[in-house]
Amino acid sequence: MLFDTHTHINVEQFNGEEADVIVRAKEMGVTRMAIVGFDTPTIKKAFELAHAYDGLYAIIGWHPTEAATYSDQVEEQLISQLSDDTVVAMGEMGLDYYWDTAPRPVQHDAFRRQIRVAKELNLPISIHNREATEDTFKILKQEHAGDTGGIMHSFNLDPYWMEKFLDIGMHISLSGVVTFKNAKEVKEVAKHVPFDKLLIETDAPYLAPMPNRGKRNEPGYVKYVAEEVAAQRQVSFEEVAMQTTDNALKLFKLKG
Repeated sequence: MLFDTHTHINVEQFNGEEADVIVRAKEMGVTRMAIVGFDTPTIKKAFELAHAYDGLYAIIGWHPTEAATYSDQVEEQLISQLSDDTVVAMGEMGLDYYWDTAPRPVQHDAFRRQIRVAKELNLPISIHNREATEDTFKILKQEHAGDTGGIMHSFNLDPYWMEKFLDIGMHISLSGVVTFKNAKEVKEVAKHVPFDKLLIETDAPYLAPMPNRGKRNEPGYVKYVAEEVAAQRQVSFEEVAMQTTDNALKLFKLKG
């Protein structure tokens, strides 16, 4: 039983294929998945899927590439939506200096405001960090984000940063990147991250793991992430599946 803790089968790449993708995931042992909505259309779709299928949950928030449109109205809408029974976390939120679609102070403000909303509602958070590690860490620490717990989504940094994010109360989530031959630092993280702080994800349709690298990713492929983590830690696949699912259930406050 695998839990894909971060997937986007609510985006246009899956239009009309959602049911088939969910069936294929179950055939590969993925019984639970968190659908991440990051703007108005994807949030709407995340709820549609989470309401329609057992074992599917919603994570909703405002992506940093959308930070320029974050407003009081958006925040009020998010607060009302976060009370939905299918919501397990808030996100993905954070900073993105690669696309840099909003000035950095604007990104920082949207990030801080969402952390405060999540803390008020006692929800864990899912963090997007792209080429903004120092500022992401600083804001999380200053806002005491670890009080409600959170996820460093698709973690692709080294063990040094792993330790720093763990120290402020975050979980480490590994994606298909861990299967890439040249991802040596991420493989080291897979070996050394405390087992009770480890999650796995696909970030579908992006970052497809080996042996499907370069293709459209989908939730069933989280199996390959779990297999690589098991190989790096020298434990069984079943142990990784059980532990990471248990970690997700605890963080998301779900029954086993």
